[in-house]
Amino acid sequence: MRILIIGGTGTIGKAIAAALAPQHEVLVAARSGTANTVDIEMPESIRTLMARIGRVDAIVSAAGQAAFRPLPDLSDEDFALSLRSKMMGQVNVIRFGLAAVVDGGSITLTSGTLAQDPIIGGAAISLVNAGLEGFGRAAALEAPRRVRVNAVSPGWVTETLLANKMDPTAGTPAATVAHFYVQAIEGKMTGQTIVVRRAIAG
Repeated sequence: MRILIIGGTGTIGKAIAAALAPQHEVLVAARSGTANTVDIEMPESIRTLMARIGRVDAIVSAAGQAAFRPLPDLSDEDFALSLRSKMMGQVNVIRFGLAAVVDGGSITLTSGTLAQDPIIGGAAISLVNAGLEGFGRAAALEAPRRVRVNAVSPGWVTETLLANKMDPTAGTPAATVAHFYVQAIEGKMTGQTIVVRRAIAG
């Protein structure tokens, strides 16, 4: 398969690319560091990317940012960033990506377990993650030509915890997280959120 990974230079994105590369043609897109540049906060940038890459069998979005801050401290811009980047950025990946995906192909989004298990400081992230999962289910109902739409909901990633000098035992290695994206791409499910938890991720 020919697979586009948006956010393919990030921690999870690189692991997804590595998991897929032995058996598939992988196209990596990111804000910088790759021939396929894209900024998912800008709708026209996504449109331009889709026009440039042509037809693909699958699209994975592992991009987008959201503000992590206690609710009383969240500013208008914190909410605007979270909605513009992680939520609407990925919504637009579906909107503009559907035409690029072949019949029976797939689009996989990235939400996160704060949609199911909120924590202090994560209100804006919980908002966008839950919104993405709801939109993904709805989009799966309307996607044309049997295109499948799913989301993967990672928890804490070991490499990210290490980079932030936090306890890595609470995380799941990026390579393990990537396995769940491969399931979404190569499987038959649609309208699903695949929740990555340490207990099932090994």
